[in-house]
Amino acid sequence: MADAHKTALDDRLSALSMPEGGGWLGRARKDALARLGAVGLPVRRDEYWRYTDPRALTRVEAPEGADVDAGDPFDGLDAVTITVTDGVGGDLPSLPEGLEVQRLAEAGAPDIHWAKDLYGALEAAGSRPVLRPLATLNSAFATDGLVIRATGPVGTPVRIVMAGRGDAILHHVVKVEAGASLTLIETGTPGARANTAIEVDVAEGGVLHHLRVDGGDDRHLNAHLFARLGAEATLRSFAMARNGTLTRNESTVEFTGDDAAATLAGAVVGEGRVHHDDTVFVTHGALRCESRQVYKKVLRSGATGVFQGKILVKEGAQKTDGYQISQSLLLDDDAVFLAKPELEIYADDVACSHGSTTGAIDETALFYLRSRGVPEARAVAMLVLSFLAEAVEEVDDAGLQERLLEHLEGWLAA
Repeated sequence: MADAHKTALDDRLSALSMPEGGGWLGRARKDALARLGAVGLPVRRDEYWRYTDPRALTRVEAPEGADVDAGDPFDGLDAVTITVTDGVGGDLPSLPEGLEVQRLAEAGAPDIHWAKDLYGALEAAGSRPVLRPLATLNSAFATDGLVIRATGPVGTPVRIVMAGRGDAILHHVVKVEAGASLTLIETGTPGARANTAIEVDVAEGGVLHHLRVDGGDDRHLNAHLFARLGAEATLRSFAMARNGTLTRNESTVEFTGDDAAATLAGAVVGEGRVHHDDTVFVTHGALRCESRQVYKKVLRSGATGVFQGKILVKEGAQKTDGYQISQSLLLDDDAVFLAKPELEIYADDVACSHGSTTGAIDETALFYLRSRGVPEARAVAMLVLSFLAEAVEEVDDAGLQERLLEHLEGWLAA
């Protein structure tokens, strides 16, 4: 471990204390702390942090910020709603058949629990071959979170609503049993600085739909998703964001069973002092699996967007279908988009592609709308919405799509 990584870790640990508790959770936390001690925290010269300065996420003091009400596209949705305030989960509501939910501390108290085999384990697996030390920090110091299991088809979405002003570290564990299905929605702002992680295990034939909506200017967020997919399992994960001083989304997916499918998508609107980074790593280790990465960013007035996406096809993972696209729309000359798409393939019967584009508003389309009497600001908003809608369409539920598009339209009109 280099001195800079160790110094960053020592500084951060000086302001943290491991949550109390023994059992399997306490052991998992200690294991994560040991792994963290061996690698330290990231610094700017690390390969996967070359476009994003991690110091705001690693320094001792959390940036100042406040609760932000950026609106919630899922207000009024029939859902199992759970609140998390300042890093602490609230009371749990009544649950539909096929759904189990516990607070992390409650689930971690006994020595035997299904989450024992997942907490920290998927994060550790996802930290190879690329280190993800901030996720390891999360596994060691998460103050709370939810442990969610779907044992059958769950028709009612689970909605986690977060609010906070300080430094939040949250960790969720999700297990979708064979043949079960679940929709998980995250909204709100966990804190002025937040480190969140979700470890997801989708068993044979299981389906998980995951959506997250971030909004508000004064926040620093590092969100991690670690997913493992069994045979014929399906994962669809979508994140939508407006502004935010610094956002780093890290999604790590591993196919361990044949004929599984995963879609990772995002839509971002950024203006001013905004830095938004999507970093994705998908590992194909089974036959006939399909992955899609679709990321769209609209940036202006000095905003910076980053996309780092990799598809790794292991030896023997034949008939892999891997698709990756990242696109940005720059509304002025001050915005910046940085992209690093990667393919690493060790099988010879695959269909994999990647692409990245950056451009400005289509002047022909803009002229057409203006010539039909559409005011310029409205015309630009219409073209931006059309551009972002391609990512929103990766959400499988038409009703949720409509809510997201209406929310985006409100953001663009603000």
